[in-house]
Amino acid sequence: MKVTDIIIKSAKPTLYEEGTSFMWTDEHISKQLLNIHLNPEIDLASRKESSIIKTASWILNTQKSKRKLKILDLGCGPGLYTEIFAQNGHDVTGIDISKTSINYAKESAIKKNLDINYINANYLNVELDYDQYDLVVMIFTDFGVLKSSDRSVLLSKVHSTLKDGGTFIFDALRDTDIHSKIAPNSWEALTNGFWRPTPYVALSQSFLYEEQKVILFQHMVYDSQEELEIYRFYTHFFSQSDITEILSTKCFSDVSFQQNVLPEDGMWNGNNVIFAIATK
Repeated sequence: MKVTDIIIKSAKPTLYEEGTSFMWTDEHISKQLLNIHLNPEIDLASRKESSIIKTASWILNTQKSKRKLKILDLGCGPGLYTEIFAQNGHDVTGIDISKTSINYAKESAIKKNLDINYINANYLNVELDYDQYDLVVMIFTDFGVLKSSDRSVLLSKVHSTLKDGGTFIFDALRDTDIHSKIAPNSWEALTNGFWRPTPYVALSQSFLYEEQKVILFQHMVYDSQEELEIYRFYTHFFSQSDITEILSTKCFSDVSFQQNVLPEDGMWNGNNVIFAIATK
């Protein structure tokens, strides 16, 4: 590939233009992500263990009923939240697109003698039974990686599968000081690493779509097979009124917010993250 081709492909794309590759189902990358998920000291694929424990406890404390709840965790990863819910006596189902994460979660549940139902699927495509769950959760700002049409599909599914009076709890990135979230361009050249087990060069970029309150985090990976793959992650930022308006289109009521669940620790924590609680 010519350098000019890389320069052309690294230009700012049209909003929501898709990349050429999908990270979550790649065998090598999914293993790297699992290792990051399981590191209790960092806020990357998952949050720090202390934040996970605090968040799960807060979520359960939002529930007025102290009876056994039926809980659905969307984008559950390796089961870090589902296990806490199950350990507290609840009936839990977790869905995640990563086969690697789901396999780990299943093995971990067996080892800990936890009865958790895990499904390896894209939660946008999976069929959910009507009127099944008391609580649906989606944690680590997954809500903000979905484009508008996908959010609509998700919210319809969540509303349908919740019981009357059930709640949907999720977190999102606040739309304050968005410019500070733009990352500088960076290169890396490795013999093996996060993106490939073989030599590669990666260019990481970010682009702001200010009117839509979206930042694209883009990674271009040129590998030893002389193939260029592009990974694109569109990240949305919201105000409380944005979220309330989005939820109202799907008939959610009694929307409330909590901003002090996470510690003030960097630009992706604390007051930069807002938790929404919506009732069917």
